[in-house]
Amino acid sequence: MTIELHTWDTPNGRKISVALEEMGLPYKVTPIDISNNGQFDPAFLKISPNNRIPAIVDPDGPEGKPVSVFESGAILIYLGEKTGTFLEKTGAARIAALEWLMFQMGGFGPMPGQVHHFLGLENEADRRYGLERYSKETVRLYGVMDRRLGVVPYFAGADVSIADFAVLGWAWRHERHKVDLADFPNVKRWYEAMMARPGVQRGFAVSLKG
Repeated sequence: MTIELHTWDTPNGRKISVALEEMGLPYKVTPIDISNNGQFDPAFLKISPNNRIPAIVDPDGPEGKPVSVFESGAILIYLGEKTGTFLEKTGAARIAALEWLMFQMGGFGPMPGQVHHFLGLENEADRRYGLERYSKETVRLYGVMDRRLGVVPYFAGADVSIADFAVLGWAWRHERHKVDLADFPNVKRWYEAMMARPGVQRGFAVSLKG
């Protein structure tokens, strides 16, 4: 059965299109135009109570019943467990995948997102303050990732996991973060390896705007 992906062309949206392509799951995109307040549509609120993209509806959920899932991290865990791919059932690799998924959700997402916001401000004083505060933290997070990727090829260890899909959605915007990946060679190596994967390429190529 075909999963409904309710989303827009954002880092969080790309996490899920990449995961769906990598996992080989059939899906269709329902664009939620957040530039036109589409996230506040009552129909979308029913599946995403926080009015945030992405969200999915899986007609073949647990016990064969339809289920909706919101929050990109929860969606990645759900899809990983549904398919039995990119998320180990037990062991150290599962723990690491969940750790780095939470790292992305709690830090490497909110902080670069603030950089995006302040770059768009016209008030120079506000812009300068925000960029000084959040750019510094964003660069620090790139350093954390670089150290991790200096000892393992992927965030959970030897193999690609949902954590890589989560981080990739935001690393994709590194130029908007004003970050040169040459300053973080391990992140650069990982990023190039991820972007060379056919499933990842399909996940970034699919239109999320209808």
